[in-house]
Amino acid sequence: MSDVITEYKKWKQQGEDLQVQAKQAMEARYHELLAEAVQIAKDYRADFGEPLKPPSPITAFRYKGSAKSKAKKAAVERSTAKNLREVPQPVPSAAKNLREVPQTAPLAAKPNAEIVGLQKRLATEKKKLDKAKLSGKPTKAVEDRIYEIEDELRLAGQT
Repeated sequence: MSDVITEYKKWKQQGEDLQVQAKQAMEARYHELLAEAVQIAKDYRADFGEPLKPPSPITAFRYKGSAKSKAKKAAVERSTAKNLREVPQPVPSAAKNLREVPQTAPLAAKPNAEIVGLQKRLATEKKKLDKAKLSGKPTKAVEDRIYEIEDELRLAGQT
C-alpha cells in the first residue's frame, strides 16, 4: 500500500514540475510573439504611415510608437534632406527613366509647437463631433471644446 502512495507522490511531483516548465515555456513564447508583433507594427507604421489594427477579438495589445523615435526619425530626415540639397547626387541615365529626381524646396519656417498642438486637438475634436452626430449623441460639450480650441488658435496666431 505504501508503494502506491509513494508512486502517487512521485507522479504528482512530476506533474507539478511539468506544469512549471509548461508555464515558463508559454510565457517565453508569449513574450517572443509580442516582441515580433511590436516589430511588425513598427514596420507597418513606418511603411504605410498608419497603425496596424489588431483583429476585433484582440483588445489587450495596444502598441504605440514612442515620440522619441519619431523625433529621431524627423531629425535624420531633415539632416539627409539638408545633405541632399548641399551636394546634388547625379542620377544615372537608366534610372532617370524609372523615376524622377525629387526637387528639394527651401525649408519653411518651423511652425510654432503650440499652434501645431492646438491644430491636432482641433482635428481630433472635429472627428469626435462627426462621430457624435452620426450616432445621435449630444454634441454640445464637443462643440464647446471646439470653440475653445479655435479661440486659443486665434489668440496664439495674433502673438
